[in-house]
Amino acid sequence: MPLNPRITDWSRQVVWIVGASSGIGRATAHALHARGASVVVSARNQAALDQFVREHPGASAVRLDVTDATAVRQGARQVLAQAGRIDLVMACQGHYEPLRASEFNLGAMLQHLQVNYVGTLNLLDAVIPYLLAAKAGHISLVGSVAGYRGLPKALAYGPTKAALINLADGLYLDLKSRGLGVSIINPGFVATALTANNGFAMPALLSPEQAAEHIVAGWEKGRFEMHFPLRFTAWLKVMQVLWHGLYFALMRRTTGL
Repeated sequence: MPLNPRITDWSRQVVWIVGASSGIGRATAHALHARGASVVVSARNQAALDQFVREHPGASAVRLDVTDATAVRQGARQVLAQAGRIDLVMACQGHYEPLRASEFNLGAMLQHLQVNYVGTLNLLDAVIPYLLAAKAGHISLVGSVAGYRGLPKALAYGPTKAALINLADGLYLDLKSRGLGVSIINPGFVATALTANNGFAMPALLSPEQAAEHIVAGWEKGRFEMHFPLRFTAWLKVMQVLWHGLYFALMRRTTGL
């Protein structure tokens, strides 16, 4: 049974994707535009936004920095002024640098927090009042399987994604009865500028376009969580419930770290 209303007619949807200059966000914006959605893309990179609009007639762009709460609120007002409404908002902005405790860097920890988590809170602050008033709409957060449990080299990144997974649960519990949909997207490894920082072989690596198809299919089926590819994420799901000692031993054996 779907936990959210199925989205079956994209031609009736105004979708705002924040973090759409590249990677999963851009690929998802492209996939939805191809299905007839009215797409608004946001990011800091104005040149990338302009290129997307040139390549996707009818799409529009609003430049913003998610760490600036005032700019995000202004961006939401601009989207509403241009499009008239927001049916689905996707928080896809992200920052990732591999980090281990032996190289602890407070600045890096806080930058992950500001972009990945606080940036999402700024977006929620801007759109939830409108969506509550409309009594309709969908909020989708992009987490990661790195948020399931602690992973080597994800000391800064993983906790922010764990926070988003928890946040999505709370949003769903609070907003379902108010007519709003909520979903959490937890990808495995996807070939983006962020994962290019990884100096190791990434199992079950997907392209951004493949990730976008999984995401759109999840919205169309009314899913709460989309995690993919299953051949990789299914065993990480199992590891969520393992006894700590066994989990730590398996991680050391699997990664060699």
